Amino acid sequence: MKIHYIMHEPFEGLGTIEDWAVQHHHELSCTHLYTGEKLPDSDYFDWLIIMGGGMNIYQEDKYPWLKDEKILIREVLDSGKMLLGICLGAQLIADMLGSKVYRNSNKEIGWFPVFLTNEAISLTLFRDVPDELKVFHWHGDTFDLPKGAVSIAYSAITPCQGFMYKNRTLALQFHYEVDEQLVLGMVKNGTDELDHSPFVQNTPEILGDPAKIKFNNFIMHKILDEFVRLNNPVC
Repeated sequence: MKIHYIMHEPFEGLGTIEDWAVQHHHELSCTHLYTGEKLPDSDYFDWLIIMGGGMNIYQEDKYPWLKDEKILIREVLDSGKMLLGICLGAQLIADMLGSKVYRNSNKEIGWFPVFLTNEAISLTLFRDVPDELKVFHWHGDTFDLPKGAVSIAYSAITPCQGFMYKNRTLALQFHYEVDEQLVLGMVKNGTDELDHSPFVQNTPEILGDPAKIKFNNFIMHKILDEFVRLNNPVC
């Protein structure tokens, strides 16, 4: 399978998704938008993955490539190809499905629990996922559930932490995919956001328990396996 992913920051890559893709012999390619690289046509890949970033979906004046990225996402949604969005990627997908994306009541940065919805618990995609799990967050924006989508998770301050849309689109506001290098990169490049607000952890709290990363990566691999099985793409 041809998997293409989009990076918005040099320190927000695939994390453990790359490990999974290599193990399963998938072909990987990437657009580094922060360097000015151009996006491919939607017929170039079987599956598009959109990673996170510090920008907001409504900052097109500052990041003009957001316009082309949104067009590509719309094309992928219309084509029925597989689509995975994480953090900013999830917000972009929500936006292209007609949902409002806006500032959350608080920033959520660090390891905080998310809870699966009843709808998610009934999906085979989440059959190996605990109903409650501490996951990694780094976001200040949130989104409403798109029309026709299934809400999959929520947290103490974020009612919609992700959704499934027509079985081929998965949006996650949080980060199952982070490895130690990814978390360290976010911390090094985002120290100004660690402002001691109620749902923002400090650096020792964020970096202090690598075991959480390993278990989240295990969950990410299980979800990716089932996502592929559900869609049964022609490879």
